[in-house]
Amino acid sequence: MTDPVRVGLVGLGIIADTHLAVLTERDDVELEFTVDPRPVGPVAFRGAAPPHYDGLAPALDVHRPDLVVLATPTVTHAGLVTEALLGSGARVLVEKPLVHDLASLAALRELDAKADVRGRLFTAHHFAFSPEVDWAAELLAAHTEWGPVTALTSAFYDPYAQRLPAAFASYGSSWTDSGVNQLSMITRFVDDLTELTSVQQADEGASAWCTVDFRSRGAVGTARLRSSWLTGSSSKESSLVFGRSGVEVWIDHTAMTGFAARGGELLAAFGNDGRTPRKVAHYRPLYASLLSARPDRVLGFDAAATITAIHRAAPAAG
Repeated sequence: MTDPVRVGLVGLGIIADTHLAVLTERDDVELEFTVDPRPVGPVAFRGAAPPHYDGLAPALDVHRPDLVVLATPTVTHAGLVTEALLGSGARVLVEKPLVHDLASLAALRELDAKADVRGRLFTAHHFAFSPEVDWAAELLAAHTEWGPVTALTSAFYDPYAQRLPAAFASYGSSWTDSGVNQLSMITRFVDDLTELTSVQQADEGASAWCTVDFRSRGAVGTARLRSSWLTGSSSKESSLVFGRSGVEVWIDHTAMTGFAARGGELLAAFGNDGRTPRKVAHYRPLYASLLSARPDRVLGFDAAATITAIHRAAPAAG
């Protein structure tokens, strides 16, 4: 038997509930401590309340975690990542996006020689682990004869039309909010993202249309990314085109379903019974990958750095 993974959870906001739900399911982890500077109550984990601290430094003075999870606002990520990497030998999982500006990204690059950023820092690109994305990624790996992905279109609509001031205050813009999810999802399907080739923001940032070039199996393709808050309900869909073979893969991120077709022929299909909450369905495979011997590359620093550089290349809303 091996010892359980000792986890320190920093930040006890809404997304922390999902982390806790998934960690509680795993018998190979223990919650070593929690951290939040706000006056919050103790967290129950399997009937017990782990020690709680108002800062990460005092927690690391006492504990030796194997994994530190940072579920805090983006503006705090760079400082807390540095504190966790230098103050412990733990792996660090930080909520997406990794950092909020390119200067912070450059500082983490410089830290690599001292703290093994590439080997220890991971970003929770949870959308890339949604069941329909997992299914599509496995399908692509199993059918190399389909050739490269030559085009990809993704549309993410969120129902913020009636509360735009609050949405801008919380998420910045539709591209700021949805772009990281779209870019990380694409990373599961292609060899690498290369550059943001165009961006149009409209409605003072409530809508966006961006194009991003990528490489897939020796070919160059383009992803067209639409995001908007001007809708009354959530709707998220993506399609992948394999131009050389005529295959198309459609995935519905809202229903977590998908299918592959060529002309009038249905090649594969994926369904979902809806029993698992959507975020839990994302984070279960994310943690399975993170705690494996070889975490998926979409979790790694290089992927996060590429996604951040492309994402932050877009101008600010308005």
